[in-house]
Amino acid sequence: MASSLSRTMQTRKVVIETRGGVVAAQHRLAAEAGAEVLRAGGDAVDAAVATSFAIGVLEPWMSGPAGGGAMMLWRADKGEAVAINHGMRSPAGLRVADFPLSGAGIASDLFPWEQVVGDVNIQGPKAIAVPGVVDGLGQAHARYGRMPWADLLAPAIAHARQGMLVDWYAALIIASSTRALAADPDAAALFLEDGQWPTISGWTALAEKRLNQSRMADSLDALAQGGARALYDGDLGAALARDVQEKGGYLARGDLAAYRASIEAPLAVAYRDARFHVMDGLTAGPTFAHAMAEVEKHDLTTPANAFAAYADALKTAYAARLAGMGDSGESAKAPGCTTHFSVVDRAGNMVSQTQTLLSIFGSRVVSPSTGFLMNNGIMWFDPVQGRSNSLAPGKRCLMNVCPIIGKAGNRRFAFGASGGRKIVSAMTQMASLAVDFGLDIEQVFHHPRIDVSGGPKLVADEAHSPEVLARLRKDHAVVTAPRTVFPYAFACPAGVMRDGDINTGCTEIMSPWGDAVLEEKD
Repeated sequence: MASSLSRTMQTRKVVIETRGGVVAAQHRLAAEAGAEVLRAGGDAVDAAVATSFAIGVLEPWMSGPAGGGAMMLWRADKGEAVAINHGMRSPAGLRVADFPLSGAGIASDLFPWEQVVGDVNIQGPKAIAVPGVVDGLGQAHARYGRMPWADLLAPAIAHARQGMLVDWYAALIIASSTRALAADPDAAALFLEDGQWPTISGWTALAEKRLNQSRMADSLDALAQGGARALYDGDLGAALARDVQEKGGYLARGDLAAYRASIEAPLAVAYRDARFHVMDGLTAGPTFAHAMAEVEKHDLTTPANAFAAYADALKTAYAARLAGMGDSGESAKAPGCTTHFSVVDRAGNMVSQTQTLLSIFGSRVVSPSTGFLMNNGIMWFDPVQGRSNSLAPGKRCLMNVCPIIGKAGNRRFAFGASGGRKIVSAMTQMASLAVDFGLDIEQVFHHPRIDVSGGPKLVADEAHSPEVLARLRKDHAVVTAPRTVFPYAFACPAGVMRDGDINTGCTEIMSPWGDAVLEEKD
């Protein structure tokens, strides 16, 4: 079917070299919060804490304090990679009997699990898992932070006091989930206007509307004063759990008190003359390692050969993932709700952080006492019992996140992306483009990609050359798609790169909010 989109328009993002630090995030103001921390003498981890909390305010449907994820660190002084898994867990009081199968076929959201009666594993209070991102940030800061914790939350608090600006892009995102948000009175009060999406005044009007995030600002202030564990051991956590239980969910104070993010040895991946560090365990890290091992077997001398190799490698790696890890599929049509940012400081320390609520707007439930939009991490589990990823209480959720730290020659990079099962496909190609072809970060981020993530068809950027497309069609059913602002046919990456002592950063070129912000001001 012919596309209505312009074929002559070009979109690019400018990459600037600097000896100072760089923060690349999917929201410019969040990246600016992190860069300001670097200007004040903070470590990359300090900048990551500030960026994480700020982006949870500025892009609340993607992530926030009630979500989870994973962080990869590079510590330049020790030459050491560190992994922090702050993924979500199912509450201890979860009752599997409350999730009966409907017999109506496949559910409609991210994962094609068998449908549960009322979709209670997808939307509503029973879909809420134990959040982990705040504890993960707290542990990273305790180990590596140089600036006071409260100072790092100050930008997020200020943004929440002002309220997120509802521009055209925010209005579009909210409009895409209006019906689901209307089901929860507190979510409707925060995001909707009289039960409808926020309206923009007109074609030429400037955006002036803001969300009322004052309750979230108060909660962030409590976290600033009480530290990360205030969400787990203090009154803030008690209020959060009470709100969820009053709405019919399982999250309890005991779940929060028992939660600890884990600091782990990363999975080291040797590839030709390069080396990558990724998350191990129930993440996309092992799938990335498998895909890179497959790519290494192939001849990449031409672009056509390279993308054929990527397609074959990803197809093989995903087949193994689907068979062995319990993640038996994810719809390419459902919008994921994840964000990624990367940081490099002037000393060469790096952070690659992916954080998520899972679905867009998570469970579509807002905690009225805290102002936090809650995750729907329970949807990560297969509701059918007897499988490797079957729903159960007190169990870690399987994640598709894949933050990576890579090194080749004198260059090191921290990449990651949002996009559910599209993430590992993007990371495999971008890592190879940087290592095998020596592309700089600007070239890597502007290069067309493919998506191979377990579905029946390979999705190729229509900007690929005719030779690449013809080669792909020899072995695969191929559908072409443009890179657009909405929806994303491919993952949405953000990354930084260090070559010697020169740092650069870039974000997905089609993201209207994403940007790389420099420590050094013009």
